[in-house]
Amino acid sequence: MRRPVSPPHRTFARSLRTDSTDAERKLWSVLRAGQLDGLKFKRQVPLDGYILDFVCFETKLIIELDGGQHSGSAADLIRDEHFRAAGFRTLRFWSNDVLENIEGVYERLRIVLETRDR
Repeated sequence: MRRPVSPPHRTFARSLRTDSTDAERKLWSVLRAGQLDGLKFKRQVPLDGYILDFVCFETKLIIELDGGQHSGSAADLIRDEHFRAAGFRTLRFWSNDVLENIEGVYERLRIVLETRDR
């Protein structure tokens, strides 16, 4: 499943980490350093030709933050299916939900993580 990451793709992912959106910074503030159940999340990770906003490899959980350009996106459905076939679960949150209701987003993440083995 894993394809090598091209240098341009790696450079682009690095630039996304440097130039995070407000929503990405806010969500990262509750994911980094094992703050969510001691789990290690990474951000802007290149994998299989995509760049994942956030991923926890231990739980195979991908978190994507979406703006309006993602509404009804066929490309997102293809991407999600690609990672579902590899055993990952993708959660998508609207950027404004993170900015306006980080507690609700955090609670949703905790519920998903509590039920991951069921």
